[in-house]
Amino acid sequence: MKALTIKQPYAHLIINGIKTIELRSRNTKFRGEFLVHSSKKSDIEEVKLRKLTDLETGKVLGKVTLSEVKKYNTLKELMKDKSKCQIRSNKKWKFPVYGFILTRSMKIKPIKYKGRLGFWNCNKRIL
Repeated sequence: MKALTIKQPYAHLIINGIKTIELRSRNTKFRGEFLVHSSKKSDIEEVKLRKLTDLETGKVLGKVTLSEVKKYNTLKELMKDKSKCQIRSNKKWKFPVYGFILTRSMKIKPIKYKGRLGFWNCNKRIL
């Protein structure tokens, strides 16, 4: 099954259905279910701002479905989906940005696994 490594707290927000658009600098042709893997490194500033503790890192947290990709060419376009992306407007963005539209998030008991950049194949049977 495909997997995508995402920094915390974003992996947590995706698996809990709070973040429904994952922003990336590159588009993808991939559509369908994939595993959400939390990277070993977290976005410390975001974790502190959100007052989250005990976030799992370096583990597969669950799965989600990538249903479509939305292209953002300007900050104004991106800010319309601010709450779905769980972003703040003060970050410097390099456009275009691609929003992976995520649906059907499902949590599992976290499983330790080594991640990679971009979409990758998880060879272990997890679900």
